[in-house]
Amino acid sequence: MNIYERLLKKEAKLSVIGLGYVGLPIALEFARKIQVVGFDIKADRVEKMRNNIDPSEELESKDFEGCDIYFTANADDLKQANFHIIGVPTPIDNHNLPDLTPVLSASHAVGKALKKGDYVVYESTVYPGCTEEDCIPILEEESGLKCGEDFKVGFSPERINPGDKEHTITTITKVVSGCDEVALDNIAKTYELIVTAGVHRAPSIKVAEAAKIIENTQRDVNIALMNELSIIFNRMGINTYDVLEAAGTKWNFLRFFPGLVGGHCIGVDPYYLVYKAKEFRYHPQIINSGRFVNDSMGFYAAKQLVKKLIAAGKNIQHSRVLIMGVTFKENVSDIRNSKVADVVSELQSYGVNVDVIDPHANPEELRHEYNFELTQTPADNYDAVVVAVNHKDYMKLTEEDFKNLMKNTKNPILVDIKGIFRNKINDLQYWSL
Repeated sequence: MNIYERLLKKEAKLSVIGLGYVGLPIALEFARKIQVVGFDIKADRVEKMRNNIDPSEELESKDFEGCDIYFTANADDLKQANFHIIGVPTPIDNHNLPDLTPVLSASHAVGKALKKGDYVVYESTVYPGCTEEDCIPILEEESGLKCGEDFKVGFSPERINPGDKEHTITTITKVVSGCDEVALDNIAKTYELIVTAGVHRAPSIKVAEAAKIIENTQRDVNIALMNELSIIFNRMGINTYDVLEAAGTKWNFLRFFPGLVGGHCIGVDPYYLVYKAKEFRYHPQIINSGRFVNDSMGFYAAKQLVKKLIAAGKNIQHSRVLIMGVTFKENVSDIRNSKVADVVSELQSYGVNVDVIDPHANPEELRHEYNFELTQTPADNYDAVVVAVNHKDYMKLTEEDFKNLMKNTKNPILVDIKGIFRNKINDLQYWSL
């Protein structure tokens, strides 16, 4: 009897290691079909999940109902499982180099729990070759077993989009791969239990790793082009969104927009590919250029606001600015790699007094990550307001709402990073990317 059949008959269990944006939705979907062990190293997060609370605030309490899952922070509990899915973060360090610490630590933990016949599938985004060159040796060392003979390994990149209720784990085609044909077949059938959109069987683990990393690299490069165009058009006195609206009337024009590119995917994954390419003595020009442009946009937006404050006759060190939104994208609580933090730090470097509000961000996480506080109640005397993230909470604001934040202020300025209030502002000085 193969692993897929054993899972179906509940003679084997599936574990998910890492219960964040990626791992928890996967664990719960599988738990509606088979027995699941959900593991996370943070005991406080595990306790919340035991009480049907998603620490990431993506899922509702009802999403936990009807699920056969045991949440744990004890790595020894992984020994109960036979099919392990690793979905831990893969960040970059301060030098923009891959930080494999989480995925290697997870490999050590799973390796200690491995038994003959077990499966390990990685979902964490990595460079091509990481699974076979960096992770499998750890699994073999910890378990004393041989990959391919005693246990099987695969790679199936996560495609979850935080905050997106339409494109979910079940509705997005799942790319799967395995160390051999037997592994590929069992891994594909296992994911087909929950993925209604079906699976794509990649010919190798490296192909699956590469496919994931270029998805975000492609978006990064295209957004970088839009950001560069916005810099050019700003100098020309042309609104970038007006240009894109006109160009978008052609059927084959690609719909990308300027903005702050942060988060743990688009703002990170290209660096993994750049790192690996250098091993083969190739230095990517386009990818690096795109990263440079996008990493600079927070500082660029802040400098443009400082120029406008000076032009409006403001004393910079007495100026007050309200930043609305600090998460890496709209309608999520995730602040990892948020480029809004660059806007805040750049304004503060000029001596500007900055307040930050966000209905979704966690104040303690923000303080720990970026060393600044959330303002609970905004004032009414700001010289400028920056709408940095287009949370649904902000989408219905009117010009009058912004005026109330800048009462008795001469020449008030509204900076609309995403252009959501374009053609709706008449009295305030308006600027967008």
